[in-house]
Amino acid sequence: MEGKAKYILPTETIYVGEMKDGMFHGEGTLYFPSGSQYDAIWENGLAIKGTYTFSDGLHYDEKNWHYCDGYDRRFYTEILNGLKPAGMAQLTNMDPPRKIPKGYYDCGDG
Repeated sequence: MEGKAKYILPTETIYVGEMKDGMFHGEGTLYFPSGSQYDAIWENGLAIKGTYTFSDGLHYDEKNWHYCDGYDRRFYTEILNGLKPAGMAQLTNMDPPRKIPKGYYDCGDG
């Protein structure tokens, strides 16, 4: 594969970008099934420089990462929207949280 491409991996992750000799090469983005994405500059299949964005819009910053770092344990949606009153605390980053049917539980994997 050469030039611009859209490649769907077996994990349902999708790569959209430039390719050379069947490898990611140039500018390209990996779109993950969770809704997050990784925008990068690729060289012979390896990411040289890139940025990761979580599905909720939070950008990962390797040097200045202050989210959930021991000093501030708020969820990202709480940082954006503020804390809720006592007794209405969030248990996950999802607001509102997903509905869990009666007789089931959320195993919290992921």
